[in-house]
Amino acid sequence: MDELPAPMTGMTISIRTRQDVVIVDPERFVASARAAYRETSPEITEERAAEHIRNVYDAVWALVDRFGRLAADAPASTGLPGHRIPDRPDGLSPAGERMQIVLNDPHPLQDYGCFMPEEYDPFAIPPEV
Repeated sequence: MDELPAPMTGMTISIRTRQDVVIVDPERFVASARAAYRETSPEITEERAAEHIRNVYDAVWALVDRFGRLAADAPASTGLPGHRIPDRPDGLSPAGERMQIVLNDPHPLQDYGCFMPEEYDPFAIPPEV
């Protein structure tokens, strides 16, 4: 059996994460995102939240900023393939998660500064790893 790697000075550890959800109720989804936005910024009115959360990207970032993930209380198992959960208060049906540990990516994200090259895919596994 191959020996597992030990932590070493200079080792880069990357976590590649994917979380899938299916929107089953767009109105509940947007309402939950606006509520999450207001929880992180209590001074924001409902009207301002409606102005700030206008599309899917705004809604996703509001939920991730508030809960650290898209479907905050998603179960570990999402059930049978193709089965949707229609009655969650956030209007989302969790549709699976994957996480992968990648060691020694030759260029951690910090090395790119503010501007990554256009052709760079930060989620790709480098061939030499």
